[in-house]
Amino acid sequence: MTQHVPATGGEKDSLRISLDRHRDVVLWKLQDLDEDQVRRQMTPSGTSLLGLVKHLAATEYGWFSETFGRETEPLPFDDDDPEADLRPTPSETTADIVAFYGRARAASDKVIDELDIDAVGTAWHGESVTLRWTLIHMIEETARHVGHMDIVRELLDGQTGDHPRN
Repeated sequence: MTQHVPATGGEKDSLRISLDRHRDVVLWKLQDLDEDQVRRQMTPSGTSLLGLVKHLAATEYGWFSETFGRETEPLPFDDDDPEADLRPTPSETTADIVAFYGRARAASDKVIDELDIDAVGTAWHGESVTLRWTLIHMIEETARHVGHMDIVRELLDGQTGDHPRN
């Protein structure tokens, strides 16, 4: 069932539901596809559905857990390969990356639940950011990549849309 941002909801709850709406689409875009399809690079830059999920998982861990001083699991960032987080390795399965995304979401949700919207953390580049800013940034980041996923999915099998049709 598609979540809807409440028209009169509080700020933090509304931002969280907005993020969750896009997160849910990330997983929906993988449904009914085989391992080859989710890995297939559909653009000249190598964009694949599974690579985008991996990137979003690493990004959630980075922006929520690292920014607010929480532990993360090892993340696929590599100074020598700035695109490493966008590519599944041959040993990573769809189930592995979907589980990684689930753990990243759970860790992010814990930060969101525990902190006030005005809580301040330190981003990877050294700038101070609030939880509010981080939520907005992750909504933008996730929505942007869900748009990419929609195009890739359409190229794979013709399926389009931003949410399942009820």
